[in-house]
Amino acid sequence: MTGQPIPVIIDCDTGVDDALALLFAVRHPGIDLRAITCVAGNTDVEGVVRNTLTVLEQAGAPDIPVARGAERPLIEAVRTARHVHGEDGMADLGLPAPTRAPVDVDAVTLLRREILASPRPVTLVPTAPLTNIALLLRTHPEVVRNIERIVFMGGAVATGNATPVAEFNVWHDPEAAAILLTAGVPITMYGLDVFQRVLVPAADVQRLRGSSEPALWMAGELLAHRDPDASGDPTPTGGLGDAGAVCAVVDPAGIRTELLPVEVGLAAGPGRGQTIVDRRPRHGESEIHVGVREQALVDVALDVDVERYVKLYLSTVER
Repeated sequence: MTGQPIPVIIDCDTGVDDALALLFAVRHPGIDLRAITCVAGNTDVEGVVRNTLTVLEQAGAPDIPVARGAERPLIEAVRTARHVHGEDGMADLGLPAPTRAPVDVDAVTLLRREILASPRPVTLVPTAPLTNIALLLRTHPEVVRNIERIVFMGGAVATGNATPVAEFNVWHDPEAAAILLTAGVPITMYGLDVFQRVLVPAADVQRLRGSSEPALWMAGELLAHRDPDASGDPTPTGGLGDAGAVCAVVDPAGIRTELLPVEVGLAAGPGRGQTIVDRRPRHGESEIHVGVREQALVDVALDVDVERYVKLYLSTVER
């Protein structure tokens, strides 16, 4: 990669794979990580702040401002994913409590400050429910003038995980996701269709688990926890998950996207939280009889070069 580092802000709910994403972001020379904001999701927001600071400390990262954000979705109650990420939200590794502290402003204030202060337009990377981002866009719409792109981990074209059709981050706060789509900046959706495919081979996971460097050992243990097989195999593969979205920021050629209309299902019932991606080549009867509705156009990731992103991730965190 050539040129200046990309100014990036990550909004996360750390989270096993958010932790993997943060480790990549602080170690990639092409990323200028300007701030990290925290939101309830995989665990409660206090746990997210603690886990985020822990990752930065284990990684030996520079002093990056971290802010506490929304403790619940705009409308829904908090519905964590501790059954996936562990009771502490980060695989219950027993890591020491961080000595770092969050900044004394809230996430929306930090987002506004860092976006407007950046000398170059910022790439915003939400890997969590989109509550903080929705609050930012509604409270401080002026920030869009200095946002280059939003690359968010969320949604699914095909199959969901929180429900048969809805992915967790969008399902957790569908109204926030719908607001994101109206941001008026280029948006890339790194959804489950690519998210679930990027798996680190077992041999690489074991090498990391055997490292004497705290950050690499942590990465190995987190990857092992992300084993998609979950069969108790002593040499598990590991899913990069959210980290793939950060890989897509520095190496967008590793995913194949199509610019497609996307909307979020907001009605109560089985379709709530679904990202409805219109892949039809032409309008159908609904549009003929009811009329064409305006929908956001989003660069939707439909395919990923798995080997390319695994190599990128490992070469970055082990550099």
